[in-house]
Amino acid sequence: MSRAFQYYLIYKPYGMLSQFTKEGEWTTLSDLGYPFEKDVYPVGRLDADSEGLLLLTNDNQLKTRLLDPKNKHWRTYYVQVEGIVTDEACRKMSAGVTISVNGKSYQTRRAMATPIDPPALPERVPPIRVRKTIPDSWLSLSLSEGKNRQVRKMTAAAGYPTLRLVRMAIGNLRPDDMKPGEVRELNKSAVLDAIR
Repeated sequence: MSRAFQYYLIYKPYGMLSQFTKEGEWTTLSDLGYPFEKDVYPVGRLDADSEGLLLLTNDNQLKTRLLDPKNKHWRTYYVQVEGIVTDEACRKMSAGVTISVNGKSYQTRRAMATPIDPPALPERVPPIRVRKTIPDSWLSLSLSEGKNRQVRKMTAAAGYPTLRLVRMAIGNLRPDDMKPGEVRELNKSAVLDAIR
């Protein structure tokens, strides 16, 4: 009899690698202290300096489906940037910008970028470095692809360096009131409904 697949939503804290294997001084998913099965792994990743939602599962068919760009699996990020982001910059990012991927020029797919008010988020530890002479602002950026450090490269291409990056949605999966380091077990139907 086959074992049921498992699905977990975690809120990855700043400074943690999206892996279980130790690497240098970084904390890893094993430091969450949750008894994940040995065959449970993240679907995609978030860089150590990014925060927010990460889906973990041992359902390889679902992993393949979510990671294939053909399936246009949307993810939404809240991004704090240096400078006051304009509607024009958001239109530029939404239409697609040229970034470098593995040393080659790459035109990003259509996205959805919108200026937003500062969101209510858990405090980041450590907090971002604030520069008194340069204002900052927030935008919501939704992508259906995930190149290495793509969000940071896109905001930089539009003239706005990223200060803080939080993944707020995977499809329709949202953190609600999750705290950094929190693990939430999901059932398969909830995951499938959220990523249709």
